[in-house]
Amino acid sequence: MLLIQNGHIKTMAGSEFDNGAILIGDDGKIIAVGEVDIPENCIVLDAEGRLVTPGLVEAHCHIGLHNEAVGWEGMDYNEGIDPVTPQMRAIDSIWPMDESFELARKGGVTTCCTGPGSANVLGGTFAAIKTYGKRVDDMIVKDPIAMKCAFGENPKRFYGHQGKKAPMTRMGTAALLRETLYKAKNYMEEKDAGKEPKFDMKLEALLPVMRGELPLKAHAHRSDDIFTSIRIAREFGLKLTLDHCTDGAVIADDLAKEGYPAFVGPSFGSKSKIELSSKSFAAPGALHQAGVKVSIITDSPVIPQQYLAMCAGCAVRAGLPMEEGWKAITINPAESIGIADRVGSLEPGKDGDVVIWSEDPLMNVGAAALCTVIDGKIVWQA
Repeated sequence: MLLIQNGHIKTMAGSEFDNGAILIGDDGKIIAVGEVDIPENCIVLDAEGRLVTPGLVEAHCHIGLHNEAVGWEGMDYNEGIDPVTPQMRAIDSIWPMDESFELARKGGVTTCCTGPGSANVLGGTFAAIKTYGKRVDDMIVKDPIAMKCAFGENPKRFYGHQGKKAPMTRMGTAALLRETLYKAKNYMEEKDAGKEPKFDMKLEALLPVMRGELPLKAHAHRSDDIFTSIRIAREFGLKLTLDHCTDGAVIADDLAKEGYPAFVGPSFGSKSKIELSSKSFAAPGALHQAGVKVSIITDSPVIPQQYLAMCAGCAVRAGLPMEEGWKAITINPAESIGIADRVGSLEPGKDGDVVIWSEDPLMNVGAAALCTVIDGKIVWQA
């Protein structure tokens, strides 16, 4: 067992303990938080009065599929020969030995939702995994967790303007997505009626989406692309998350009425294309104020994963309330991607993912994770 004591514990479950403890069992699950009876023969970590939080949760990235310090050899995030590839699975490209996982752990990130990039109209399924392990099968929190789709500049640039094939326009992207969803709907209805349609790997992969078991994970920056993703999700009665949501501040009131969660970012760095012209760390605050559930993302490797807390701090400085900044990198993404039963807060029964910080990383850019614990194991210690 592992006991973390003498910490200012921020549980993200509605309570804080100025001088509390966390007890994690041999199974990697939290046994108790707050006032804890110290058992015999347990490993003890003394937080020495420092801030203790849940491990950070990243709602959208490409860690493990886009490897550090390599070229095409490590670019395993877009199957760029066909704009419609829903049958692709992130877990078949994730390389756990990539340096980015160690850097993520050093930055306090313990869980990430990772998957295909945004070249394709339908790119395949994302998986939620821990950032520690040698074999991806042993790192999985939930797989599949969402089906990636993309709007805006990326599909039409990759295929239309580089490959000279559809989609060349935003209309083309929407038409390809609709056509595939109609086929998947018919395929599902035939199966439900007891018929045996000719096996189609793409349509099989879309069945969980059509049945409401998986959301569409919509890459959409510009306001019109965001609304197109909502329009199509409504047409087919599908679940949806709004990933990037760069123009979110402009349409915050509309998005609040729709009720979909927003994963905002990457907001740090230059505006590398036209659809990022309104990119700002003020977007999370504006969306929260309107009533949208906000998560902050790095889109790693666009922003390296270890800077997730820094991005939340930048959003706080731009107007997002401090507590909401913490929610945006812990419990909000956990709830929005459907894994809050395991991660995102420090509560009995949940995974023992804990970070001890030198200082509050949302208030001080020089703060560091002194110790990172995943499933009750110390995976990084300064």
